[in-house]
Amino acid sequence: MNREQAYALMLEHTPSVSLQRHMLNVEAAMRWYARHWQEDEQTYAVTGLLHDFDYELHPEAHPTWGVDYLRANTDTAPEVLDAIMGHAAYTGTPRTTRLAQTLFAVDELTGLVQAAALVRPDGDVRQVELKSLKKRFKNRAFAAGVNREEVEQGARELGVDLDEHMENVLTAMREMVPAPV
Repeated sequence: MNREQAYALMLEHTPSVSLQRHMLNVEAAMRWYARHWQEDEQTYAVTGLLHDFDYELHPEAHPTWGVDYLRANTDTAPEVLDAIMGHAAYTGTPRTTRLAQTLFAVDELTGLVQAAALVRPDGDVRQVELKSLKKRFKNRAFAAGVNREEVEQGARELGVDLDEHMENVLTAMREMVPAPV
């Protein structure tokens, strides 16, 4: 499956613009790490775009429903399917590849970055600074749905310092936003 097919499938199964935005943010972070590690950028992008495509319509069966659908109806690579299963800790699927570890590591953190951007008067992720993000990370009442333990665990699984990981994801999300004209 290529990026264009993954994007179309994500749109087809995800009515919510906010969830679409989340998957685009995860895609950006996945692409950043793929380039950083010289991995296949399209594989990482597809994984980011599809990881939650079933969540809105099938929340009780997520991500199993999505993986079963992808396996039956697309040519999605097995490593992508494994990564999607592994990003949901409750499935018990081990994250044995860098792809799976990266998806787990960036998923929750992109939500925190997006929330930090949205509370700014300008709403601009390019203006979110690491210092501010770290402060918001420590405030568990801010973006309370973001699982801080999973953010920390994800950085550990990647072997990346938490501050560095936060900066990497900030950079990825800043790069995806076009500069004002």
